[in-house]
Amino acid sequence: MENPEIIIKLTPDEALVLSDWLEQVQMTDLSRLVDDAAVWAPLHRIAGTLDKSLPGIFTADYAERLEAARRRLHPAQDDDTSDHKRSDT
Repeated sequence: MENPEIIIKLTPDEALVLSDWLEQVQMTDLSRLVDDAAVWAPLHRIAGTLDKSLPGIFTADYAERLEAARRRLHPAQDDDTSDHKRSDT
């Protein structure tokens, strides 16, 4: 039996960063970024679900929370990049 819904689990940091990115995408001309209008509905649904699940997006310290979440999500990439730079020199 097929599951009628797909469930995606995100950490709070992932959800916050994704929510911000989706907001930025929705504020642009989606047709330039997404050439298939069928994709817009799921993008809007994900964004709406994230907005309802993240009450922190409406707080005064949102920018600081977002930046902290971004920093926490970057270490693995930064470590790989810095290791790569060291091996090249």
